[in-house]
Amino acid sequence: MIDVPSRLAPPRASAMIEALRGLGYTPGTALADIIDNSIAAKASIIRVAVDWQERGGVVTILDNGSGMDDHALELAMRLGDRSPLDDRSETDLGRFGLGLKTASFSQGRRLTVASKKNGTVSVLRWDLDYLLNSADGGWHLLEGADPGSAPLVDLLSSVDSGTLVIWELLDRMMPGSGCAQDVLDLLDRIEKHLGMVFHRFIADRRVSLLLNGRAVTAWDPYLAGNSATWSSPRTPLGKKAKGAWVQAFVLPHRDHLKSKEHDAAAGPEGWNAHQGFFVYRNDRLLLSGGWLGLGKGRHWIREEPYRLARIQLDLPNSLDGDWKIDIRKSTAQPPKSVRTMLTHVAEDARERARRIFAYRGTPVTGPRGELVSQVWETTQVRAGVRYRIRHDHPAVSAVLSAAAAGLGLREDALAMLRVIEETVPVQRIWLDTAENRDTPRTGFGGEPTSELKSVVQTLFNSMIKRKGMAPELARAALLRTEPFDQYPELVTTLAEEK
Repeated sequence: MIDVPSRLAPPRASAMIEALRGLGYTPGTALADIIDNSIAAKASIIRVAVDWQERGGVVTILDNGSGMDDHALELAMRLGDRSPLDDRSETDLGRFGLGLKTASFSQGRRLTVASKKNGTVSVLRWDLDYLLNSADGGWHLLEGADPGSAPLVDLLSSVDSGTLVIWELLDRMMPGSGCAQDVLDLLDRIEKHLGMVFHRFIADRRVSLLLNGRAVTAWDPYLAGNSATWSSPRTPLGKKAKGAWVQAFVLPHRDHLKSKEHDAAAGPEGWNAHQGFFVYRNDRLLLSGGWLGLGKGRHWIREEPYRLARIQLDLPNSLDGDWKIDIRKSTAQPPKSVRTMLTHVAEDARERARRIFAYRGTPVTGPRGELVSQVWETTQVRAGVRYRIRHDHPAVSAVLSAAAAGLGLREDALAMLRVIEETVPVQRIWLDTAENRDTPRTGFGGEPTSELKSVVQTLFNSMIKRKGMAPELARAALLRTEPFDQYPELVTTLAEEK
């Protein structure tokens, strides 16, 4: 290396850490970063405890992993000790060497880590107030726990080896007043987030994750056990993305789910938030929705018609650089080499999801492959989309047949009207309108004049012959009836047929 004049310009510790506190962690994402380290240390049981009282709160994360000796703990407590360019174990969930510190500082002003290995316990802590008041602005990593929290270190006595993380002075963790309900709401959000992020580890029992003594339940984003869920084959992304896989799922319409199933499947943030790609890195969920900037013409955004589409995307940690995984493990950008393939997969899933959403999950074929008779059909006309009633539907056909045979129609007509009322394709109509692709046509808009005249003439004749109305009164009634009020010239020319 060429000898170039230089200066040492270390950042002031308190200023640097205060800046890092603003990375945007939530309590759930911050805890997930700590749990990543426990899983990387091969822990099988991870206990998270949130103790909130009037004087403030304390959070502890205790695992039974491999633990660290004093030297390893010091390295772990340094900011940026390892470069993101360093080679990592295939099972390592970290990358930047910052997660433990930045996640912890985002929630509180004191971080203590105690680790037990080979029967020896080592304890180090960062205290932001101590750094703030330090005259030299240095990076003072303090020995041992604060006297007020020293008893918590005894939690390590319950494990042969492992690590205990303690958060104190939680100035950013609790929203609102910190009342009992605020605490319960916070715990609920944390539980749902952890159950989502680590659902694979929990579901296959690699890890037992407890929050305040209660087991966190895994959330299944794909309803894989539901027979109405559609899934594509699991497909590799190719040689340029070795070890990466993609699989699309389209969930059932709510009409095919029980109320509790539907509410649970919505996920922590709701149906629309969780549509799109679920990106995993070594089985740990990074992204739980979104379309990764894909789309043709414009980037796809989260929209109601595509809420049932969820695409599982698995990445190894060797692709972190290619996919631009960030410090919080909350963003990913697909490289150009796989964007076309992912776009095709997403287009297919989106179209299937839209179709199920529009038709309320009604299948076009029955369980034995036979065609299902639907009341409504959609037809494309020059002026837009029209929704028509199928005359071959049994309920409609029964009325038409009875009319042709001169039989009583009341019961058949009532049954037909009830079927029509219950099957109006509301979601399909709303969808076509909202997407601004087609405007539903009503009021005989775009229909041939001959068809309109035939319908009006039939009603006019019926009003005269069956109801005994005078022709002028029948015409006046039609002029006050939707949609014939839009065609006064036609109505005024109606004459009684002999």
